[in-house]
Amino acid sequence: QEQLVESGGGLVQPGGSLRLSCAASGFTFSSWTMGWVRQAPGKGLEWVSDILVNGMTYYLPQLKGRFTISRVNAENTLSLQMNSLKPEDTGVYYCVKVAGFRRFDYWGQGTQVTVSS
Repeated sequence: QEQLVESGGGLVQPGGSLRLSCAASGFTFSSWTMGWVRQAPGKGLEWVSDILVNGMTYYLPQLKGRFTISRVNAENTLSLQMNSLKPEDTGVYYCVKVAGFRRFDYWGQGTQVTVSS
């Protein structure tokens, strides 16, 4: 069955960087738009970024320039490079398989990112 497994979260100081990875299995990864969604403590889900099968990328406007999404289809992996991290970037980050505009049919278990001094 379809499975998404994230890794790479952790504690980082403001201004630091983290790289999240997602290993996909059970479906034809190269045929699907993939993305990241996050949830800050006590808040709702927030879409972060998508990457299409042709490599086109989209970002939450306030993240553009700090976050970079990428994929390696041959390895069935999705990544999110996060730079210049801010405390408001704290939350659980989920790798998602995109079923339509802001609709996601499969989710990873999530990885915690904490930005704090």
